[in-house]
Amino acid sequence: MAIDARWYVVHTYSGYEKKVATNIEKMVENRKMQDQILEVTIPVETVTDIEKNKTVERLLFPGYVLVKVAVTPDRDNRPAMSDETWLLIRNTRGVTGFVGPENKAIPLTDEEVIRLGVEKRVVEVSYGVGDTVNIIDEIFDGFTGVVEELDVDNNMVKVSVSALFGKQTTVELELDQVELAE
Repeated sequence: MAIDARWYVVHTYSGYEKKVATNIEKMVENRKMQDQILEVTIPVETVTDIEKNKTVERLLFPGYVLVKVAVTPDRDNRPAMSDETWLLIRNTRGVTGFVGPENKAIPLTDEEVIRLGVEKRVVEVSYGVGDTVNIIDEIFDGFTGVVEELDVDNNMVKVSVSALFGKQTTVELELDQVELAE
């Protein structure tokens, strides 16, 4: 059976993100709660400092740590973490609370997780440059076009579509908004 898990945002003292992540991971291991707290991450980006000719990692959200937690439905049938998990995270040194109304732990939506780049969606592409495809989303739903450019790493495809009055228009879509025409 697959575990239902959600990402939560934990607020920390600024500069303590790595220490908080390490402490949560150690407590999870010590208390054998690997089935409850599945992953702890600090969103970073790699930046090249031209003056120092050095590549460094910079925090995307200083003062925040993301934690993937196993959830079960609460009495209102919304995903919620267990009290034991909430206490472990909340009582970690350096944690000031969860992001949410009144410090209540609210999980990120799937769209937020993808937008933040915490988890990447894997889309299998059955088409390539030059192939005829059907657009299955957005305002061009039902249109057919030809793939001009394909960028799997950035989840992007450019399709040339015959739009209004037969004029060719190039549209940029996500990979799962297009399917191979039969």
